[in-house]
Amino acid sequence: MATVAAPEPVDRLFLHCRELVTLADGPAAGARRGKALLELGIVPDGAVAVRDGRIVAVGATADLRRRFRAGEELDLSGFVVLPGFVDCHTHPVFTATREHEFHQRCSGADYMAIAAAGGGILSSMRAVRQATAGELAQAVRRHLDGFLVQGTTTIEAKSGYGLSTEAEVKSLRVLRDVSREHALTVSPTFLGAHEFPPEYRDDREGYVRLVVGEMLSRVKELCDSCDVFAEPKVFDRVQTVRILSAARSEGLRLRLHADEIEPMGGAELAVEMGADSADHLQRISEAGQERLAQSQTVAVFLPGTSFLLGKNVHPPARAMLERGCAVALATDFNPGTCFSQSMPAVITLACVNLKMGIAECIHAATLNAAASLHLDRDLGSLHPGKRADFVVLDLPSHEALGYAFAGNPVALTVKDGVPVVANIAEFEPDLAPATEPEDAPGA
Repeated sequence: MATVAAPEPVDRLFLHCRELVTLADGPAAGARRGKALLELGIVPDGAVAVRDGRIVAVGATADLRRRFRAGEELDLSGFVVLPGFVDCHTHPVFTATREHEFHQRCSGADYMAIAAAGGGILSSMRAVRQATAGELAQAVRRHLDGFLVQGTTTIEAKSGYGLSTEAEVKSLRVLRDVSREHALTVSPTFLGAHEFPPEYRDDREGYVRLVVGEMLSRVKELCDSCDVFAEPKVFDRVQTVRILSAARSEGLRLRLHADEIEPMGGAELAVEMGADSADHLQRISEAGQERLAQSQTVAVFLPGTSFLLGKNVHPPARAMLERGCAVALATDFNPGTCFSQSMPAVITLACVNLKMGIAECIHAATLNAAASLHLDRDLGSLHPGKRADFVVLDLPSHEALGYAFAGNPVALTVKDGVPVVANIAEFEPDLAPATEPEDAPGA
């Protein structure tokens, strides 16, 4: 008579998900393109088994109940579960908001004109320079908390509101110290080339020398990547190449604000430099689209920024998807042009303005975004072995993501297998302190 194997012990079982969207139908790593973006790996009445912060198994609730026993079980009946959102383009290291600029733009003022008058990035720069490290840390901690509330479990986080060596070092140190104690996974990026500060307004060459010399030597141990705001009226092609080349020689990976305001061949440059991502891309050329399609560089769309700026100019997302580009979505959370941490809102805008399908959006907001950060082997999908990061949505189906807008559909955020944010009373008794993330980037 055959013996029945005893159930395997795990820490937690999450049971009876109305839809468990695993993305486990395809490879665990690598950005997905083309028809692969339609494969969501949905398990009805699904379950997740978790041990030591990692996914042990996903599957039907009945099957996992037979195979595992857990000290804790959480019933997710009626809820949709997705991999935690990965927001791969954010600017959370700031103190002061800029709502007055939003109303100026709504009254007809141009973004570049506001910046030329001392507003925009330079306004945020003054506030960051004046803030103590403690004040800046308080603001950053509040911003990181906000991502978890919206179901985001991993972010890329840029500096770039210091624009001096000391202020950029302060920004990245604060980001490192706060993220070490926070549940959110944070991949830090140095963006000293965000704008030219006033003291270098008439000596742009001097500021580029500062960035590629003193700044990079001081910040290289505090970040994973280097980014540049590449625009003809900000950092031109020659300056951008110098900065990215210097960053690469210091061992940093590369990202690029590309082809947002004016066409500059930014997408082509990102591919040429081997950048992980080319972001914005409202003015991308056809040649840039083709270069991205043939590369490993991920195209990151930021539809919230176009929306808040009132610009009816969008990346040619459908054409890029059809060419085979790897695409991701992100909030561009910042104090001036997109004061939102909501990936669900970004997905709505991607559906409406970029004409992306919901399956494409889900990949773009999870696995592909993780791939742009070189974190796809560890998160971005619900493959066994990956970190147990997922979001529980109070929605009737995954297709209601995007369709339901202007609210927060997130009922519960789970990080490393631990519920860390409960937005509805039903889950509050199950909320537990987050475990400290292992091997946090930038730690």
